[in-house]
Amino acid sequence: MDEKRFVVALFGLAVAIVAGYVAYRFVAPLTVAVFLYYSTRRFYHRLERFRLPARVRAVVSLSVIGVPLIGLVSYTLVLLVLEARRFIETYPVADTIGAENSVVGDLAELSNPTMDELLAAYRSGQFDPLIELVSDQASLLASTLSGLALNLLITIVVTYYLLIDGSRFHEWLLRFDDDALVREYLETADDELEAVLYGNLLNVIAISVIAVVTYLGYNAVAPAAVEIPYPTLAGALTGVASLIPVIGMKIVYIPIAAAMSIPIAIDGELSLLAYVAGFLAVAAVVVDTIPDIVLRPYFSGETTHVGLLMLAYIFGPVVFGFHGLFLAPIILVLALTFADTALLRLLGAEPDPGPQVPEAQRRIDEF
Repeated sequence: MDEKRFVVALFGLAVAIVAGYVAYRFVAPLTVAVFLYYSTRRFYHRLERFRLPARVRAVVSLSVIGVPLIGLVSYTLVLLVLEARRFIETYPVADTIGAENSVVGDLAELSNPTMDELLAAYRSGQFDPLIELVSDQASLLASTLSGLALNLLITIVVTYYLLIDGSRFHEWLLRFDDDALVREYLETADDELEAVLYGNLLNVIAISVIAVVTYLGYNAVAPAAVEIPYPTLAGALTGVASLIPVIGMKIVYIPIAAAMSIPIAIDGELSLLAYVAGFLAVAAVVVDTIPDIVLRPYFSGETTHVGLLMLAYIFGPVVFGFHGLFLAPIILVLALTFADTALLRLLGAEPDPGPQVPEAQRRIDEF
């Protein structure tokens, strides 16, 4: 290698190291972007029949997932605020923690505030503890919100341009093709990633529908004292929680059962606990176990082993954090596809050519 090529290779290595460092710093939003890309790509291509521009199709595809997700999160936050306010009004929270020295005690007096009452409370210094608390945590709050906004922006932008220019990136990678090895690997990995990650989305939707129907059915037969609060929201959250390995949907329906049990236990209506036990049994079997056994194998990809995929979902968050829930399956698919397509040729072995054609059989090009 002459000096000129050595300098170019050294410069390319430096650029690759810098790009890899940047990708490592933002691996979480980039991983989520890849998940969203494969989750929406089929829908993006199906919109071609309406002769929409590529940019419009990308926006519509992102909106299909983004708008319901934002609505679900916003609705959940609003309900949490309303329920917290109702809890403060119903139970003596301020008295328990000391109303005279607490922010809760100051705010508990404003059960149904008007603008005049809010202004009078501000002038009297009632909001001073809350303002002081927010001021003390301003830097942490600003850092957290700015980080979330930046990660969200990166996820949206990367997903948008992957939908629009993903084919160009695919063609660029094929420039390094050698004996169709790169093409075979890329196409196989691309198809399997779409099957696995798109299957995640289908699994969330299917379990959400099953959970909503199950919770509404339970409410139809259960007494009012042990009804599930907001069954539609609880069902949607159950579907989203199915992405979390091992515990999964249990982080939704077990707290719901606990929330239903505590009031009736305090009131002494222990006979109603039978309905709560029935709810837990139905949720564990109908919502949790049966979909995991029946649906997950269909949504787990075409060639990836279900057991290995489950281990990836378990080990991913432990090793990489929450985004490992999406990163670990991607790494698994890329590794298994490499072993099936490229590794054999690199080791000098030829892949199985399939069934041999008998010598006496005429070929189509002979006609």
